[in-house]
Amino acid sequence: MAQQILMADEHYKELDKYLKDSGHRTILLVCGNSLSRLRINDYFDSLEDRLGIRVVKFSGFQPNPSYESVVEGVRLFCHEGCDAIIAVGGGSAMDVAKCIKLYCNMDHAVSYLKQKITPNDVDFLAVPTTAGTGSEATRYAVIYHNGEKQSVDDESGIPAAVLFDASALETLPEYQKKVTMMDALCHAIEAYWSVNSNEESQAYSKAAIQAILANKQAYLNNDKIGNANMLRAANLAGKAINITQTTAGHAMCYKLTSLYGIPHGHAVALCVAGLFPYMIDHLEQCIDPRGEAYLAEIFEQIAKAMNCANARAAANSFRELVKELALEKPVASGRDYEVLKTSVNSDRLRNHPIKLEPETIDSLYHKIIQG
Repeated sequence: MAQQILMADEHYKELDKYLKDSGHRTILLVCGNSLSRLRINDYFDSLEDRLGIRVVKFSGFQPNPSYESVVEGVRLFCHEGCDAIIAVGGGSAMDVAKCIKLYCNMDHAVSYLKQKITPNDVDFLAVPTTAGTGSEATRYAVIYHNGEKQSVDDESGIPAAVLFDASALETLPEYQKKVTMMDALCHAIEAYWSVNSNEESQAYSKAAIQAILANKQAYLNNDKIGNANMLRAANLAGKAINITQTTAGHAMCYKLTSLYGIPHGHAVALCVAGLFPYMIDHLEQCIDPRGEAYLAEIFEQIAKAMNCANARAAANSFRELVKELALEKPVASGRDYEVLKTSVNSDRLRNHPIKLEPETIDSLYHKIIQG
């Protein structure tokens, strides 16, 4: 079923209609601490008085949320008799809400991580407060149990509806807007060249790339229409990556985030800037079963979407965008390069269309960060 898209106006009329039509009585609102600073907070505070729909807020989680937080969210959902979930926030709020949705009908006496996910009809609506992750359009969630990353992946975790509220982006710091935008752009580019791409994902990627670049300046200027269009673009990129999964850009960026404390979007932008020209120069290392000529054509399609003359110009344009946004390279020290080259998730490399040996990854890291 296609995801329903709602647009926020001053009085949230579309959201009112959606909730009235659904017949919900008690909503679990999964939200970050930033909710109190957003215009939509007043909407939820007045919802019971206006429409008779009770709102139970759950914000008991941190970035990189724990399994235990999800368990508490499931307990609250069941104890309060909730019949729907709304997530307002970034990737962490979305991940927690997805897991609550997936786990709420499971055996609560057994670890949810050990049970098979059974789809349910609990309504789930997402309100993204950044234009970057596209998490509201994907089946993926990440939580942590005993310090170990747990990847949750099920189609039934995708929200049935999304509300785009441009006002939620108005209070974001400029740097955060930059790095979340680049996360969305990298999603779109990686999905385009992924070995798992198809006509549908490539259409999403093309539309996302064009929308991101066309609205970049208006979005960074905090223009209302620019913000709204960037939310749509990030959603399109999320739809693309939901089909293809991420590639080497993401596989290589995660350790940069933990090692140097830079945000995910910053790290992945640096990695894609390093990978892009290398891939163009090494098409003979193509491992996409559709072949080298096919991959060369994909790079030309990406270039066209970026309004560039050819693939080389597109790679240069991406690198210049990273510089324009002042996304600086971190400085390596000690054994950093050795740590980095052994940190890459080989599963994600299987989605990457160019073969990357360990020595190649090491060489790329020497270009991605400063020695």
